Amino acid sequence: MTDTTETGAAAAPSPFTRLLATAGFVQFADQIALAALPITAVLALGAGPGLVGALVAAQTAAWLIVSLPAGVIVDRMPKKRVLKAALTISLLAATSAMIAAVWASVALLAIAAFLAAAGTVTFVLVQIGLIPKLVTPDVLPRANARIELARASASAAAPFIVGQLATHVSPLAGYPLAALLALAALACAMTIRIDDEAAPAAAKPPVLKAIAEGARFVLADPLLRAIGLCAVFWNFAFVALLAVFIPFALTRLGTDAAGAGLAQGINGLGMILAAAVAPAIFARVEPRAILLFGPVSSALGAVMMVLAPSFGGIVLAALAFGIIGFGPMLWLVMQTSVRQIVTPPALMGRVTATIQVAIYGVRPIGALAGGLVGQYAGLDAAVVMVAAAFAASALVSLASPLARLKQMPAAA
Repeated sequence: MTDTTETGAAAAPSPFTRLLATAGFVQFADQIALAALPITAVLALGAGPGLVGALVAAQTAAWLIVSLPAGVIVDRMPKKRVLKAALTISLLAATSAMIAAVWASVALLAIAAFLAAAGTVTFVLVQIGLIPKLVTPDVLPRANARIELARASASAAAPFIVGQLATHVSPLAGYPLAALLALAALACAMTIRIDDEAAPAAAKPPVLKAIAEGARFVLADPLLRAIGLCAVFWNFAFVALLAVFIPFALTRLGTDAAGAGLAQGINGLGMILAAAVAPAIFARVEPRAILLFGPVSSALGAVMMVLAPSFGGIVLAALAFGIIGFGPMLWLVMQTSVRQIVTPPALMGRVTATIQVAIYGVRPIGALAGGLVGQYAGLDAAVVMVAAAFAASALVSLASPLARLKQMPAAA
């Protein structure tokens, strides 16, 4: 993978570099909007917890509702066209959210939040399918690591940026920034050169049949099936942990809200560190080691969390969060690269969408399970349940072909 595609005194950025810049702007716009929504709702609209929850649900619902039909669109239409359409929707939605905040319109804010997220969902589906077209297979993991580094950086920085803007500028300042970032993403995307054509008419079955085709491919391929099942258990565990950690930290670890928040923030630092060092690690380690290290390290982190009330307190919990951020980020980059290699280009959008829906579908279940177990069996029991779910994710990997993948698989 190179950063230039033309020779001469002023070489132009490569298509992948342009895609990387676009992805960075998209992720920052999405994370800024995600962080701005509850702040705007509470400080500008006077919303209570119920309304804030409903607005956040509207924003995150796009990953469930939009992914499957968007996957079909991505597989059927030229990717450059879908890319522009997705980013235009995100820009219009961010602008509409800004207007909704000024007008104090809850309904418009909910619609805008949903549409902005829908644009991001579609962009991610296009992005995953584009990367194998823009880089050679030997540098695919490194390219994915650079994309994930941008996402992790955005996730870590956005809450701080929005909080500072709300405190020192205006509670509404997050949305203008999100709109500017969405505009920058669209401008970058317009410069990407892609040799891409739409699928022929004969290859376009009805939408439901097309969606089912992607799901069948995931279930039939041993590597994809293991990746999907591992991700389902892992996301159930992680969201359940997030649901119970604050009360667990306050009552069992002897810390305050600031200490609990700081410990949770170490997860983002672990993700950033992993994405930064991933290329160096991938150059020296077999794929199977990474695909096992991610879920096994998460199980280890969860055991540390179980032991934290007796040994180490909030410090051990923070270290556990760092491990749960570091190992799974390496796993994410590697499994994304494996998916891109084994999935035929004509199915890439639908396969990615199928796995996304499975992941985001299990997250509400994990949050509900964590809350119910914590409420009726105690917070210690809830954290033990989290450890068991992380262990299940590790066992799936150990028992699957992922544990035997000494080198990257052959291309589809």
